[in-house]
Amino acid sequence: MRTTMAITAAMTLTAGALGTAPPATAQPLLHQVRYTVTADAPFYADIYYRDTEPPNFSEYSHNPYVFSPKAEADIGPDRPWVLETRLANPDRWAMVLVQSGESPELQAPTFRCELAIDGTVVKTDSGTRGALCSIRAW
Repeated sequence: MRTTMAITAAMTLTAGALGTAPPATAQPLLHQVRYTVTADAPFYADIYYRDTEPPNFSEYSHNPYVFSPKAEADIGPDRPWVLETRLANPDRWAMVLVQSGESPELQAPTFRCELAIDGTVVKTDSGTRGALCSIRAW
């Protein structure tokens, strides 16, 4: 019995010394996501975007603003707002929304947004009240 225990212990130590480790869990493939927001005239805008994926839709629906932070940006044709992030499921969660913020101008310009995943533009939108770029229909 002692011999069997000694052999088992020796095999365990040898395996550990050879670098045998338990199998690693696979990490999700992360996609490069790039949001770009512009306007055809200088304007102060509110931009909501997703740079973190909720663990599930239920968590998101209970408090979407936790997962959709807001940036306040002074944008224009020569001043885009750009954010790059990485998401495992951009087809579900990638989203950028721009809308007029507080600005002294009376009429909002045309806003434009662009959503690119892994270097390919997959969605664009434009509008005078705002623009939404997302693959998912919200």
